[in-house]
Amino acid sequence: MSDLSQLRDQVARSCRVLGKLNLTKEPSGHVSARVPGHNEVLIKARGPEESGLRFVTGRDIITVDFAGKKVAGDDGLETPQEVFIHTWLYKTRPDVQCVVHVHPVTVVLFTICNKPLLPLFGAYDPSALRLLVEGLSTYPRSITVSSEKLGEEFARAMGQKQSCLMRGHGITTAGAGVEEATLTAIKLNEVAEINYRACLLGMPEPIPQEDIDVLVGKVGGKSKAMHSASSWRYYCRLLDE
Repeated sequence: MSDLSQLRDQVARSCRVLGKLNLTKEPSGHVSARVPGHNEVLIKARGPEESGLRFVTGRDIITVDFAGKKVAGDDGLETPQEVFIHTWLYKTRPDVQCVVHVHPVTVVLFTICNKPLLPLFGAYDPSALRLLVEGLSTYPRSITVSSEKLGEEFARAMGQKQSCLMRGHGITTAGAGVEEATLTAIKLNEVAEINYRACLLGMPEPIPQEDIDVLVGKVGGKSKAMHSASSWRYYCRLLDE
């Protein structure tokens, strides 16, 4: 199997994991990956013959250029309207190798209410805590990012962050690989779920700063890579593949 075929399968697997976890409003949402050495992107297609995220296979992944134009893929599959979320992040951030855009309901609720996500847990999941410590960017508009101009605007709003909250819309995450960007989306949703349930119970209090400093300091290097690898294996096993 070629490297490009393996990358296509990785993108498809990410889609299925996100769909399995109900992190989007089916059949919307898309995952992409940069084609190494080319100004091209593998991305989950839309169109009359598309599959919902939960059922994506390699066939559903098309190739587009950095202008968002389809250059390869089956008939009946089209470029998603919001391809510019992806292309502009790749154009402006050489470090980014994968982009995820989905619509997790709980996170969307927080963006609608302008309610911040608080660091409410520690050892429960230190790597998710790190997302809050490093900071989340926000795109304040609720529109479809369907043009070069809006793509540039979005990329500027996201900046160098791993995650961006999109008001009344969803989230976008970026990473150095498919696994990283996908796990970031999953963890961001878990942070929102904990915050939401805590608000239902009462007045949630952030954990102490001294605990944050200790926990975040431990999430790095080799331990972070090992945790990510085991987490990815777990979510892939959920697919029964």
